[in-house]
Amino acid sequence: MQRFTWLLLVWLCLGYQANMLLAQEKRLEPIDLSPFYSCIHHWRDLRDESRFIQVQKNQPAYAATQVREIVDNILLFQRDNGGWPKDYDMTAVLTDDQRAEVIATRSREDTSYDNGNIHSQVGYLAKATSQLDDPKWRTACERGFDFIIRSQYPNGGIPQRYPNAQSFHKHITFNDGVMMGVMELLSDAANGAEYFAWLDQPRKQQARLAVQRGIACILKCQIRVGDQLTAWCQQHDEITYEPRPARTFELASICPQESTEILRYLMHQPSPSPEIIQAVDAAVAWLDQVKLLNTRIDRVKAKPESFLRHDTDLDVVAVHDPMAKPTWARHYEIGSNRPIFAGRDGIKRYALAEIERERRTGTAWYGGWATDLITKEYASWKAAIKAGPNRP
Repeated sequence: MQRFTWLLLVWLCLGYQANMLLAQEKRLEPIDLSPFYSCIHHWRDLRDESRFIQVQKNQPAYAATQVREIVDNILLFQRDNGGWPKDYDMTAVLTDDQRAEVIATRSREDTSYDNGNIHSQVGYLAKATSQLDDPKWRTACERGFDFIIRSQYPNGGIPQRYPNAQSFHKHITFNDGVMMGVMELLSDAANGAEYFAWLDQPRKQQARLAVQRGIACILKCQIRVGDQLTAWCQQHDEITYEPRPARTFELASICPQESTEILRYLMHQPSPSPEIIQAVDAAVAWLDQVKLLNTRIDRVKAKPESFLRHDTDLDVVAVHDPMAKPTWARHYEIGSNRPIFAGRDGIKRYALAEIERERRTGTAWYGGWATDLITKEYASWKAAIKAGPNRP
């Protein structure tokens, strides 16, 4: 009997090892790395002496096909609270010293959604887990998911930083993909996206409730001027929903880039409510009203100059051009709809040329963000609503 038990144990162990080897050898499909690009850019291209590890010259990176190595990095960077610090490259091939420093700082509560962070790691881990159900991967993803749920305000908003947010970091943040990145992820979890098929039902229900709160928050944040709904600011007060400034060069204003992201999310909602339809109609009308014609933005060669965060041999100028495609300013003055700009001094100005070169070259002040939305997507959305829920 003892011999049989021993043989059985050996057989079970060999079977387990065989299954582990098969799992390790399984070819994993590449996962899109674009959600990490903003953090990668900040770590590799912008100087910040406060980071706990600094990029090395020509530091290599893993390819998209190296899913296991990238997952290992994501797990390495995950803080004890379940979130991640911003502006590090999840694809970097780290040195032993860098890895040691990451491990040594795990207890820090420096977790931030800024620059597309946290929801990107959770999404990547969910997609990796959907291919290979490794317990470590699943647990790390669940911890990140739980972090997101904890960080949401009762009113549905998402702060830029959590926990212990101060100043503008505690505002409901649409800038840098914060609120909408989280909402897209939670919607996928709530609606049964394939890569979240493994997620347990209680967490899926948490996602559904979080999405409902989030949509209600988005609608309350929409800026009203008189009796007219317009669009959204980059950040809104976490209690009153009013538009709020952030960094000195980010004034309280109406912002087309973030508003376009919000509108695309609202337009993807199944069976949109009358409130969503009203919000979308008003914001699209406002975007169409404030588009800039005859304005071309050029990046021109200029004397090399070094600033705190970046070096440049370019300058940015707005040029009158009757053939230019429609564009939008980053910020519009609430009430007048005039494009506004600000430098490090925080003083409102009405021309790009009036702010310092450091900010002219350090912020995207113009963009064609809403072009496809108002020329193609909105009309298709309205047609689908008119066709009704039984449309093919």
